[in-house]
Amino acid sequence: MTTVPVVSAALVPVKRFTAAKGRMSPVLDADQRAELARWLATTVAAAARPLPLFVACDDETVAQWAADADAEVLWSPGLGLNGAVDAGRTTLAGKGFDHLVIAHSDLPLARDLPSLVVKETVCLVPDRRRDGTNVMSLPIDAAVAADYGAGSFRSHLDQAMAAGLRVQVRADPRLSIDVDTPDDLRHPLLDAHLPPWVRSALARGED
Repeated sequence: MTTVPVVSAALVPVKRFTAAKGRMSPVLDADQRAELARWLATTVAAAARPLPLFVACDDETVAQWAADADAEVLWSPGLGLNGAVDAGRTTLAGKGFDHLVIAHSDLPLARDLPSLVVKETVCLVPDRRRDGTNVMSLPIDAAVAADYGAGSFRSHLDQAMAAGLRVQVRADPRLSIDVDTPDDLRHPLLDAHLPPWVRSALARGED
């Protein structure tokens, strides 16, 4: 059994809720998209415990949500996703952490993120298309720069291998599910977990 070092932390970058999930517009209005983004982020935040949780954001509403979730805010205006993650790693290294779990904020079945902490090991959880990196757990000083976007899983894997780091790839059926489109919400594993109002909106979109 893996023992989670007390110097591990979790970092979740969170986009402004009102700007998130634009591809859901065929089935969800703007308020619903913001509420979905908040629900997803809350799920991921809970899955990170008991690790100390840090939220990278540039929005006051998200910062208040993070405070309510007992997370510490890493303010990152204008940095973009990759810049916010790399800046967050630098900040957390300065706080004495030596291992970091980085998770996207849109994983509806997220759970037990601390189990991905393996000492001196880079652990990658790709999305179900093996294109994106839904979760990355790594020594905080590992020579793996954030390179999120298309093909990020291959980029992160290649960087870790080139640096000679120990690597694990976890094909986790729950953590591999992220939510970007209406079809993602229709994944059969999600039906029992979605809030009722989301299921109702999906049903209306199929009428």
